[in-house]
Amino acid sequence: MNLFKRYTITSALPYANGPVHIGHLAGVYIPADIYARYLRLRKKDVLFIGGSDEHGVPITIRAKQEGVTPQDVVNKYHQLIKDSFQRFGISFDIYSRTSSETHYKTASEFFRKLYDEGKFIEKTTEQYYDELANQFLADRYITGVCPHCGNDKAYGDQCEKCGTTLNATDLINPKSTLSGNVPVLKATKHWYLPLDKYEPFLKEWILEQHKEWKPNVYGQCKSWLDSGLHARAVSRDLDWGIPVPIEGETGKVLYVWFDAPIGYISATRELTDQWELYWKDKESRLIHFIGKDNIVFHCIIFPAMLKAEGTYILPDNVPGNEFLNLEGDKISTSRNWAVWLHEYLDEFPGMEDVLRYVLTANMPETKDNDFTWKDFQTRNNSELVAILGNFVNRALVLTQKYFDSKVPVCSELNAYDSETINQIAPIKKLIEDNLEQFRFREALKELMNLSRLGNKYLADTEPWKIFKDQPERVGTILNISLQIAANLAVLMEPFLPFTSAKLKKMLLLNETDWDNTGNVNLLDSGHILGTAGLLFSKIEDPAVEQQLEKLRQSKIKNQEKESEKSIIAQKPNVSYDEFSKMDIRTGTIIAAEKVAKTKKLFQLTIDTGIDTRTVVSGIAEYFEPEKIIGQQVSILINLEPRELKGITSQGMILMATKPDGSLVFVSPAQKIENGGEIK
Repeated sequence: MNLFKRYTITSALPYANGPVHIGHLAGVYIPADIYARYLRLRKKDVLFIGGSDEHGVPITIRAKQEGVTPQDVVNKYHQLIKDSFQRFGISFDIYSRTSSETHYKTASEFFRKLYDEGKFIEKTTEQYYDELANQFLADRYITGVCPHCGNDKAYGDQCEKCGTTLNATDLINPKSTLSGNVPVLKATKHWYLPLDKYEPFLKEWILEQHKEWKPNVYGQCKSWLDSGLHARAVSRDLDWGIPVPIEGETGKVLYVWFDAPIGYISATRELTDQWELYWKDKESRLIHFIGKDNIVFHCIIFPAMLKAEGTYILPDNVPGNEFLNLEGDKISTSRNWAVWLHEYLDEFPGMEDVLRYVLTANMPETKDNDFTWKDFQTRNNSELVAILGNFVNRALVLTQKYFDSKVPVCSELNAYDSETINQIAPIKKLIEDNLEQFRFREALKELMNLSRLGNKYLADTEPWKIFKDQPERVGTILNISLQIAANLAVLMEPFLPFTSAKLKKMLLLNETDWDNTGNVNLLDSGHILGTAGLLFSKIEDPAVEQQLEKLRQSKIKNQEKESEKSIIAQKPNVSYDEFSKMDIRTGTIIAAEKVAKTKKLFQLTIDTGIDTRTVVSGIAEYFEPEKIIGQQVSILINLEPRELKGITSQGMILMATKPDGSLVFVSPAQKIENGGEIK
């Protein structure tokens, strides 16, 4: 094990705009909790830091949807998330929030230090502004067509379909999500962190010094660094967030990506006046647990911030996980396609560890994985009940029956006894090695192998058949079985903390740390056991069917919502002179083909009656190219040319959107000659 004096473990701060779901748990919080609990059992000095991110644009979006203030939203969901984590056994040393006074102070001081030392670039740029809403638009308030894959629901910061990071100005046909208005560009002043200045440092630190990082994390970092880094704004024009701490500046707040990771520091500061030991002492190990959508922030941007500040340690590892899907579909908060933690806890009382087990066994460590309710049921019934629970129950019940619940004496060992005992320590070592390498699925498999070892040992030796003639032999068998159960009670604690506590109570096991396990000396002969009971219960079909029905109802409601999409609000008035500048003509599509490496873009050749020109249009999702040849269209011919995917597009065809989101051509009722003016 690495020799550090202390460990600072952080888990990504969830947005306080909704509950926690199983994707969050499998991606971030269960692996972080397993590792923190493991280190504590090794008697390490550990701080496990969590908290709510309360300044993201999703907060303001939720507030508008619910007709309340952003503060109302974060108060509601922060408490719900915090309570859910506590009930589920996520063992934070502190679960704080970025609206706390300590966080405002810490983030402001961090910004101000970099500002005073000239670490930022101040510049004025043009950013999108909604004239109808009378405000600058944060990235998540802008949607449009992704220039890379043609997804027409891409956000101003990222396309969630292809995963590409974007700038709002990259979007094709951008519109405001506040009003549906087409935004305009307007000058505004902001401060930028020049990431390009830290690129040589980051390349050396990550690509040379941290080749041991998980391949998915290392690979994404390498891709970013190979593409070249650029200055990134650290402030935004918003009225919700931490005000930029510069005299005379109003209406500007710290950008959430700058503000949020500082939340780890402020939470530690809130917890202990020794906080600097965990963030500035080089003998402390900093580890970030995150999902793959946060890799760039925790591996490139936050380390650049820490390097610029100059007094902080850098993360030693960032074990980021991929995404967990649900029943073959992407988990979606907006579509209510999720298993919400607080609902699970209410509907499956006492089964916290079952969900922890299933999500760990199926953890998306190197690739996206899928959660299904049938797999949940099977793993509980076939593994937890039939193997782990069955072994422990038989060992305790047989001891109660034959030895009055006292640990019997271990007498002479035969070869099979020794072979079984000799497997305990190597299995424990495999659990340790996998945990040290953040391979939680493999570590859990080894834990289950220890329970399989005990289960097989009892089944092979069949003590219930020989007690009458060989009571001493049965005593040895049950002693060894109980020792395996005692090892399980300790070694399972990081994975299954509630079950561990239950089993320790059944065994009346004194406090035993990790390093004392791996042997058969945990229970003394004559030690009195507690009352035997079932560790797990079977999950029957109706319980699973109920959950599947909930998902089916969510899907039906989403389909109904899609078919009831409201008409977009009217845009601001334009003058007749402005409108008359638009030259819209009739034209005919004479050729059509898909644009390579995109899903929604067509390259169209259109006869306008004036000339033949190329237009790139995002309609490929709705039409087949060969079937639209000969289609008469309305085309705006004096639109300024724009290059898309290396193709110069000379105009725009007019389309109408149906309630279900599909498109239809805007064409003359009667076919007329190409080039006819549309007025």
